[in-house]
Amino acid sequence: MNQVVKVKCLRHVYPDKTEVRLCGLEFVVRAGEKVVILGPNGSGKTTLLAHIIGLLKAVEGEISVLGADPAKNFATLRKRMGVVLQNADEQIIGPTVWDDVALAPRNHGLSTQEVSQRVESILREVGIFHLKDKVPHYLSGGEKKKVALAGAMVMGPELLVLDEPFDGLDPRSKKEIIGLLWKFNRQFGTTIVMTDHDVNLIPLIADRVYVISDGMIRFHGTPRELFSRPDLLRQANLEPPVLAELFAGLAREGVQVEVPLTLEEARQQLWSLLKAPFGYGRRGDGGEEKVVGIGG
Repeated sequence: MNQVVKVKCLRHVYPDKTEVRLCGLEFVVRAGEKVVILGPNGSGKTTLLAHIIGLLKAVEGEISVLGADPAKNFATLRKRMGVVLQNADEQIIGPTVWDDVALAPRNHGLSTQEVSQRVESILREVGIFHLKDKVPHYLSGGEKKKVALAGAMVMGPELLVLDEPFDGLDPRSKKEIIGLLWKFNRQFGTTIVMTDHDVNLIPLIADRVYVISDGMIRFHGTPRELFSRPDLLRQANLEPPVLAELFAGLAREGVQVEVPLTLEEARQQLWSLLKAPFGYGRRGDGGEEKVVGIGG
């Protein structure tokens, strides 16, 4: 697959002389992937995203987005990239939901008819057409996030970048946003890059995960590979999922299990163990297989 984003060892200096470095593994996103940047607060996640969308320019390092330097080609790339900020209020500026979502196509010089077609289409896709005449300021947090998402997707971008998209949302709103991201990825082929700090959401939203801590990209792999390394999560000041720790511990004891990504996977594995006629297989101290009863 083609590389959509590539970042290699960047360094940025803010106006107050604060210096942020991000080195370690290369950060690469390929077309059609859903990639999550995972890390604690202050790890550099938002700084990385700001470079990807062209808001910041690194003083050192290599960064390429859709084959171009985002800081030098900001106007061109923004036509191919959608962005959702952590705080939706910071990017929703239209007097009504319709006007806000229409800003991008109007700014790109589309005809009135095409603007209307695009806005109506994306509002229906996101499920907020009934809010088109509402004042965004009075909407709920989940509704505002959907408005921001509609505005980011209205031009049909190749790349969608989101900063902490689930922050402050209730469980139902999180589920709805996750469903929309899956829909855009599968139906439109949109490549998705997002930051997050909630480890438990990773299996629901990511094909690939990068872990950042202390200015270093320390891990790149699948959610299952990550959950098999609870030690790495703790080193990055992230709390491993309880199920990941439990099953990783069972595996270290020789129990034939795989670290689950979901509660359903865990249930199925535990049920299979309980159904075994003599309990489960476990390796003895000498490496031999021995049978252990359910009661120990």
